[in-house]
Amino acid sequence: MAFDFEHAVSAPFRMQPGLRRMAPGTPHLTPALPGSRHQREKLAVLSAFAGQALLAQPDFDAQPALHALASHAASEYPDAFRWDRRRATAPRLGVAVEADDVVQFASCGFGVGDEIGRCLHRLPPGWRLAGLLSLVFEEDFAIVDGRSGRIPWLAVALPSHWAPEEKVGRHFAEVHAPVADNRLLIAASDRLISLVTGPDRWERFVWTITGHPHLHAHPRRTDVARWPRTREAEPLVAQAWWRTEHQTFIALPALRQAVFTIHVQLQPLAQALAEPLRARRVHDALASMSDAVIAYRGLSEVRAPLLAWLSAQARRGAS
Repeated sequence: MAFDFEHAVSAPFRMQPGLRRMAPGTPHLTPALPGSRHQREKLAVLSAFAGQALLAQPDFDAQPALHALASHAASEYPDAFRWDRRRATAPRLGVAVEADDVVQFASCGFGVGDEIGRCLHRLPPGWRLAGLLSLVFEEDFAIVDGRSGRIPWLAVALPSHWAPEEKVGRHFAEVHAPVADNRLLIAASDRLISLVTGPDRWERFVWTITGHPHLHAHPRRTDVARWPRTREAEPLVAQAWWRTEHQTFIALPALRQAVFTIHVQLQPLAQALAEPLRARRVHDALASMSDAVIAYRGLSEVRAPLLAWLSAQARRGAS
């Protein structure tokens, strides 16, 4: 997984920006294998709920940043994505989007390339390049504007229990207002905007434990009661998932903007924390979370059995 466990999981747990400079050569993007889980879930969302995933302020011109993202994608993974400023092509899928928003694809009536081509054709004009980038890569995208401090554009198909339509156009501080124990995040918001829209490359990591088994976790399409009724540790863990995000910022200093990438990954909890040392780190972080953070993450009812399992898992390394 594209997740730095040692850097991201610590105790005592604190809600904080957690930015660090990316190591030289570290890519921002991850090509989605044709028919992969990321691609299939994104395709389902963009086919049925595009209006809740592809969003922009009416007065915002996203084209310069979007074209910069396309150029960056083509430079990182030319076998997966090509861009000449007039035509974007996904060679592995046989799909292309022209500058005039015409979608070209092999309409053979079956196959993932055909499905993607039909999905893109149904998107509103102006969104088809963003849709192709979303389906070629595992990451979701947003634009951070350094002048206003706002997030005026989003292409987010796999949100982690938040609604993109409620965030578009809002200031960075407003976006994080619902987050529990958010004092450090809010206080640092202006500084963060300045950093990520500057010349350096930045990344951060987010993690949680969830009972929701899908990458796509829009609150309108997830079960409010995500956890099974049992409070016994083993059956609970069998239905628990380790959800992480690797977030990066592709800086566009000339525009005073950045493309914010969000790479969501999901693993069965028992698989992700099979190593006792990892289980111990997560146990200590979870045990140190405030009640407000636990409630915000939907873990209030399951904290005790999760801690019991994590403690037992950690002890296996000492035996």
